[in-house]
Amino acid sequence: MEYNERLARFRQGHVNPFDRREIDSNTEGKDPPKHEVRSEIFSSESKTQRSDRAMDLGLAEDHFSQPVGSFVASDVDQLKQAIAECKRLILELPEHSEKQKDTVIKLIHLRLKLQELKDPEEDEPNLQVLLEHRFAKEKSKSVKQMCDKCSTIIWGLIQTWYTCTGCYYRCHSKCMNLINKPCVRSKVSHQSEYELSICPEVGLDKQDYRCAECRTPISLRGVPNEARQCDYTGQYYCSSCHWNDTAIIPSRVIHNWEFEPRKVCRTSMRYLALMISRPVLKLKEINPLLFNFVEELVEIRKLRQDILLMKPYFITCKEAMEARLLLHLQDRQHFVENDDMYSLQDLIDTSSGRLSCSLTEIHTTFAKHIKLDCETCQAKGFMCELCKEGDILFPFDNHTSVCHDCFAVFHRDCYYDNSTTCPHCARMLERQHEESQNP
Repeated sequence: MEYNERLARFRQGHVNPFDRREIDSNTEGKDPPKHEVRSEIFSSESKTQRSDRAMDLGLAEDHFSQPVGSFVASDVDQLKQAIAECKRLILELPEHSEKQKDTVIKLIHLRLKLQELKDPEEDEPNLQVLLEHRFAKEKSKSVKQMCDKCSTIIWGLIQTWYTCTGCYYRCHSKCMNLINKPCVRSKVSHQSEYELSICPEVGLDKQDYRCAECRTPISLRGVPNEARQCDYTGQYYCSSCHWNDTAIIPSRVIHNWEFEPRKVCRTSMRYLALMISRPVLKLKEINPLLFNFVEELVEIRKLRQDILLMKPYFITCKEAMEARLLLHLQDRQHFVENDDMYSLQDLIDTSSGRLSCSLTEIHTTFAKHIKLDCETCQAKGFMCELCKEGDILFPFDNHTSVCHDCFAVFHRDCYYDNSTTCPHCARMLERQHEESQNP
């Protein structure tokens, strides 16, 4: 096998660089050694020594020198000589000894240096656009990641890799041209709605016994590839497209109030992660009975309705605008726009109790400003025109009722006990009648 091919395979994670069968290309036809020399760079033993070696990789000059000797490999001929000496020493040194492992590490870097001198690569761009992905080159070298294309480890120390800024798809630079999956964020932009059927399975035969995404042959027996079901789509995927990631399924939350994470494919995992904060669930239409069984949702709905009644006070109050009170809900902007749309994150936080606590605190802050702190907002309160008694009333008070026509506020008991029409509406009708009589 040519070295260029082995290096490419190694950079993609397909070749074990420490396999003694890869050390000498002239050993073809011979029986390979029984043992492999494995690297200590990413192992769990000898942490202190390993850390020292890993931190020096590619930085110290002695990585490009002869293991035993003093000359510096500064050109192709010297590098070839150092590589030959390294291979000879690896075969002679005791198996799994520290000297042998250090020599293997030096051999890797000598070969990489030789490859750079013989076939220098152009600088790879920092940003690439492909299938609506916006790939940014990663600078981190120590973080261990997996390539979403070839499902192998990305060795940040010696491999260039990219991450999509939209859907966080990661891959080797060598795998870029093999990508056939479009960016999931584009799907979120064009199709902002959930699958609301619980695991809508159609069966492997409907999929022609192929992965729903890459069309690789699959079967439940694992031959030639294991079929893994995505609980969100109900379809089956191969092990390259389905890594057994888990996520909370929206349909199970809405219909069963169930929040147990289920196994999903990679595409579904990214889609659900990008959609989790989007207010696309109208519970009153999807499952109105949910409010009968989940008391927390009733409480949240009442708090949201009160906040919508408070909003007109803030947008006409100079002090409230300067204090930027509505920014308390900047993470849930839909709460100041309507009271019936929910995001999946809203429902998750409702189940855990976090949303009720935070929304109650915000409700208290808003009410304090209107009723106690701000004279301008206090002046916009109402007196009950039915009993003409009591304190100033506000539409978000628990003991009040609001006229649906003119939005005047009354005591709840007075409003429902009164058999006549709303006094404010009556005056408005009388005024309109007078104006029509005397144009």
